Amino acid sequence: MSKRFNVTGICRPAKHYMADVSAKLAYALNLVHTGEYFTINRPRQYGKTTTLYAMAEALEATDGYIVFHVSFEGLGDNPFREEQIFVPTFLRLLVQRSKLHTPDLAAFVATLSETARTMGDLSEAITTIANHTGKALVLIIDEVDSSSNNELFIQFLAMLRDKYLSQDLAKTFQSVVLAGLYDVKSLKLKLRPDAKQKYNSPWNIAADFKINMSLMPHEIKPMLDDYAAATGMAMDTQAIANELYHYTSGHPYLTSYLCKIIDEEIRPTKTAPDWTQEDVFQAFRILLRVRNNVNFDSLFKHLREFPELYDLVYAIAIDGQTLAFSSYSETINLGLIHGVFAEDDLGKLKIHNRIYRELIAEVLITDWRTKNMATSDSFKSGFEIWNKYRLPNNGLDIQALLVGFQAFMRENYSGKDRKLLERDGRLIFLAYLKPVINGAGFDFKEPQTSEERRLDVVITFYQHRYLAELKVWRGAAAHQAGLNQLSDYLHRLGMDTGYLVIFDNNQQKTWDSGWTEHNGKQIFWVRV
Repeated sequence: MSKRFNVTGICRPAKHYMADVSAKLAYALNLVHTGEYFTINRPRQYGKTTTLYAMAEALEATDGYIVFHVSFEGLGDNPFREEQIFVPTFLRLLVQRSKLHTPDLAAFVATLSETARTMGDLSEAITTIANHTGKALVLIIDEVDSSSNNELFIQFLAMLRDKYLSQDLAKTFQSVVLAGLYDVKSLKLKLRPDAKQKYNSPWNIAADFKINMSLMPHEIKPMLDDYAAATGMAMDTQAIANELYHYTSGHPYLTSYLCKIIDEEIRPTKTAPDWTQEDVFQAFRILLRVRNNVNFDSLFKHLREFPELYDLVYAIAIDGQTLAFSSYSETINLGLIHGVFAEDDLGKLKIHNRIYRELIAEVLITDWRTKNMATSDSFKSGFEIWNKYRLPNNGLDIQALLVGFQAFMRENYSGKDRKLLERDGRLIFLAYLKPVINGAGFDFKEPQTSEERRLDVVITFYQHRYLAELKVWRGAAAHQAGLNQLSDYLHRLGMDTGYLVIFDNNQQKTWDSGWTEHNGKQIFWVRV
C-alpha cells in the first residue's frame, strides 16, 4: 500500500493525499438532503466506497441525521433464501453499524431483530426506528451486486419503494443510497432457476446520479498542492495534474497509482526530488509493466469473460476502427459498466484511458505474436537481433526496421491470403515492432487527431518519436491521398520525416521501397 497516495478506494487517515472531490460530495449530499433515493453505479475502484464513507461521515457530523452504512458483501447466499433469515440479518447489520455512534439505538434495533421475520415486520421496524429516533434516517448499502440477482432482494427493494411512496402515512428512510457495479434501476434478473433472464425495475423511484466521478485536473491539483506543501517540493502542480489526466482520463485508481510510483520509485532515484511532467511519463511506462495489480486483473478478467466485449475492444485497439458511441448497445454498455469504454468529445467510442489502451493493445499483440510468430526463424535469435535497429543516440533506424519488416513479410506471408493481411496487417506490424521497443519505448495507437483524422502508429523510443502510417494499396490516386494525409499529420506533430507501410494485395508485387518528398516532408515507404 502506498504510504502517501490512496490506491485502495477507501478513505484513509490524513497522511494520505486525496483529490478534491468536494463538489461531487456536495452533489450527493444535496440528493440526501432533498430526500432522494438513488444509486451510484460505477466501475470497480472508481471511488464509490470513498464517496460513501465521506457521505456517511458528513451526515453523521450533522445532528439531524442517523446513518446506517452497511454492505451486503460477504453475506453469502443463505440470508437471501427466505424472509425469515434475511429480515433479522438486515436488522443486525443496522445494529452493527449503529453501535459505534449510537449504542442506545443499537440496543433498541437489536430487540426488534429478535421478533421481525417478514418483509411486513421489517417495514414496521423501519417506521418504529424512525419514530424512536425523531431524526432523518439514511440507509447506505454498498456492494449491492453481490445479492441483486435474486427474488428476495427485489422484494426488499419493492418494500422500500412502497414505503417511499407512502411516507406521509408512515415514517421511513429519508434517503436510500445503493452502490455497486450495475444500475439497480434496470437489473437483469433470473428470479427462478428455470426462468429466463428478464429486466425488472424495482427501483424506478430512484433519482439519476449524474455526477462524473472521474477526477478532473482541477480536482487532482489540490492533492498535489497538499503533497508539495507537506514535503517542501517545488512543482508545477497544474501542469502535472494535466499530465496525470492525459494518461488516466481521471480514473481515480490509476491517477493515485501514478502518483504512488513517482513518490516511491522515481523520486528517490533523482538528484533533484521535485516532480516533473517527465516523471508522469516514466510512471506511465512503469505502470504498464505492472501486471499483477487488481485493477488490471479485473480488466482482463472481463475481457475474457465476455467474447463480444473482447471483439469490440480488439476492433478499436488493434484495427483502429472508429465507432459511434451508443449506451443502448448491450456490448458498449457492458464495456461502460466495467470501465473499459468512454465517449470522446466527438461522440465516438474510445478505450477509457491511455493506460488501458496501451495495456490492452500490448497484451493482444503479445497473445497474437505468441500464437503466430514464435516459430518463425526471424524471431528465434531473441532480443539481440533487434539491436541492429538501434542508433548510438538511443534512437531507432526506422528505415532499416521497415526494410527488415518487408523481408519478414516476404519470407512468411508472400503466399498467404491477402485479405488476411488487409485485416491483420496492422497487428502483424505491431507484433514485429514489439521486441524492438520492449523495455525502452512503446507505441501509441492513436484513434484520432484533431478533426477526427486517424493516426496509425506513433512510436516513442527514449526521447525520440516516429510516425508510421499503414495503408492498403488501392491505386495511385488513393496513394497520393495517403501521402497528403501523412504529410498533414507530420505538420500537425511538428515533424519533418515520416514512414509508410503499404500492404499490396496484388499477387505480383515489386517489394520495392524508397524515399519520397511530399509537401515538404520526407517519407520513406516500403511495399509488402
